[in-house]
Amino acid sequence: MKKYVLILTVFLIGLVACKEEEQEIAAPVVTFSHEDGIYTVKVGAELLLAPEIDNDVNALYTWKMDGKIVGTAKTFAFKSEEEGSYYLSFSVVTDWGTAEKELRIDVARKVPPVISLAVPEDGYTILLGSELTLKPEIVSEGEITCLWKINGSQAASTVEYVFSASETGEYNVEFMAINADGESSLSFVITVCSSEDMPFSWKFERAEYSMSSGRTIRLLPYAIQNAFDAVYTWTVDGMEEQQSSSPLFAFTGTERAEPYVVVVTMKNSNMEISQELKVYVYGEEGTYQRKPGAASSEGWNKVYEFLPAPGQFINEGYTANTMEEACAYAESRLKQQAYVSLGGFGGYLVVGFDHSIENDGDYNIQISGNSFKGSSEPGVVWVMQDENGNGQPDDTWYELKGSEYDNPETIQDYEVTYYRPSGIQQSVPWTDNQGNDGFIDYLVAYHRQDYYYPAWVEEDTYTLRGTCLPVRTRETSPGYWSNDEYEWGYADNFSSIDRLTDDDNYNAGANANHFKISNAVTFDRKPANLKYVDFVKIQTGTNVKAGWLGESSTEVLDVKDFNLIKNK
Repeated sequence: MKKYVLILTVFLIGLVACKEEEQEIAAPVVTFSHEDGIYTVKVGAELLLAPEIDNDVNALYTWKMDGKIVGTAKTFAFKSEEEGSYYLSFSVVTDWGTAEKELRIDVARKVPPVISLAVPEDGYTILLGSELTLKPEIVSEGEITCLWKINGSQAASTVEYVFSASETGEYNVEFMAINADGESSLSFVITVCSSEDMPFSWKFERAEYSMSSGRTIRLLPYAIQNAFDAVYTWTVDGMEEQQSSSPLFAFTGTERAEPYVVVVTMKNSNMEISQELKVYVYGEEGTYQRKPGAASSEGWNKVYEFLPAPGQFINEGYTANTMEEACAYAESRLKQQAYVSLGGFGGYLVVGFDHSIENDGDYNIQISGNSFKGSSEPGVVWVMQDENGNGQPDDTWYELKGSEYDNPETIQDYEVTYYRPSGIQQSVPWTDNQGNDGFIDYLVAYHRQDYYYPAWVEEDTYTLRGTCLPVRTRETSPGYWSNDEYEWGYADNFSSIDRLTDDDNYNAGANANHFKISNAVTFDRKPANLKYVDFVKIQTGTNVKAGWLGESSTEVLDVKDFNLIKNK
């Protein structure tokens, strides 16, 4: 019996020894859910780090940050109230070995939803019985919950909301968008009026006009609101000249020292309002023409105005808080033949020369852009004579017609109003005079300046007017966009006609479009028959965006008197 006991004892001792040998081989093994050891968490949110550990019998756990011990448990709850990257080390120590892991935790700021909506400065005003569709744009990380409140009571939980009311009065509207990071809200007033109380409004380009003797200019208010059954009466020096339901008045005058006093009166069934204008008539065409001489420069000599629409290149890499500073920026860019972006529809640049550019019936003006096949962002070109001789572009603009001038889809007197965003890095809302609305998208992956809205525009809204061309932008395949070219007559356009080459016996310039003053037309679509011009305006001619490429925006690199180039 003792023999068997001895054998069993030896066997058990050997078994224990084998197990001890196996445990000595098995050191602890640590695995985190993120194999790369990088975690992301929002400010103020808790991140629970719970590694999987093999062979951690009788283990000691240590969490360190910046060399200091911050935890001794198997798990660690991380939380920070400040953005930045934090580095942690985690170690497991047993009698049979040690395991360590390095971690990085990136703490990002919370990003509540960003709300963009084109709200007029004084809120909306609508007619009793009508509807107002509200379609805010919301940028959010993750899912959102929406809530509309009217006078404190819940009205809808959708993004888009159609407002209507059965009674006149002021309605306080609040829209909230909520995501995991927080909530954002937008509040405004909707005033519901009867037709008798609807406020009438109109705008005039200016209060004083100038022209050459023998020409006809149009006087026309724009942004007319709530005219209803309006009748417009025009008087010149106290004598009635026209009464019509049309707000347009064609004025023709002869030269004289005193200005003509023109008064337009709008009268409808609810109210009557008047506006006085002055028209100065100077000598016949050519009175202030400046013939080019041997010292004349072929290039522009001054930028008079630079007012872009909002866009991805606006305010990027430069600071301009006044029109003068904006013009100085544009001049510095053009001197380098670097592009000046005009932003979305209606954005424009006005340049002048040290002489008048003569109309010889051929190409007279050269405008350089950066178009290429599949990337045309057409700019409509306008010209002006210095009819009052004051050296300023404050006379009459004439459009140079291009290939789309007679296209029925082209819209003359198109207006877009842009609205200042409520916060940084937001899309810019817009509305137009055709009942449409939309946004100049903020491209978070590319152009990260705070605002796409021009910093030198003091008002919270501004309106740009011009000719809107049919859209040639298309998505050729998912994620691939093409801005197809137009036949002729537009800046920054890959035209096969007016992008002249040296083969045409011209020193044409790289990637430049060319224009004939003889294509200038009057407001009533007749040839303007200008003998020369003094100022040139280039204006973005489309209102369209191409997905991730953003808005279509005309770019200008240079403007020249082509007469002085081709005649060298």
